[in-house]
Amino acid sequence: MRSPRGLFVVFEGGDGVGKTTQVDRLCRWLTEHGYEVVRTFEPGDTPLGSAIRTLVLDPATGEISPRAEALLYAADKAHHVFAVVGPALARGAVVVCDRYVDSMLAYQGAGRVLASAEIEQIARWATDDLRPQLTVVLDLAPDQALLTITEKDRVEAAGDGFHDRARESFVELAAREPEHYLVLDASADRDEIAAAVLARLAPLLSAAGGSLVT
Repeated sequence: MRSPRGLFVVFEGGDGVGKTTQVDRLCRWLTEHGYEVVRTFEPGDTPLGSAIRTLVLDPATGEISPRAEALLYAADKAHHVFAVVGPALARGAVVVCDRYVDSMLAYQGAGRVLASAEIEQIARWATDDLRPQLTVVLDLAPDQALLTITEKDRVEAAGDGFHDRARESFVELAAREPEHYLVLDASADRDEIAAAVLARLAPLLSAAGGSLVT
């Protein structure tokens, strides 16, 4: 299900690939061009989500059952769509989200080696099967991306195998629906990446023009 109003854009990829930088650039461009933009992220962009984020990412939490971890992420997503994403789309805003369902499929499914179909069923149910019109995947080898992170949280410190499986999953998810994905080399120049995102987004903004708040 894709919202009939608004425009939902998600940035995905491994830790340290530059998602925040590109989210910043896109949100700034959209604001400068008069769009109502809701910038958000997962996990943690609600009071409930913030508590969940602390539980799942703080190394002090200790070991968490992979199934319990997946359910905690699903709870964050369910509330996030209910409290932030859904209302913003309903009023015609452009929602730009740093991580969404694909991160759960890549990290809790492939990364934790849980059944991908089961994780997807849980994630889609939690989000009422709301899907973005465009998902931008910033792709980079984990050993390069993680070099920029000095203090790692629980997930960032999960090990090379975990992050390699997650990276493969992001690319595989994009290959399933190429019309809704844009995969970019995260090692490319930041300006080039931003330009490629805008080029892919322009037709979507045009098509959704009647439903967007400007």
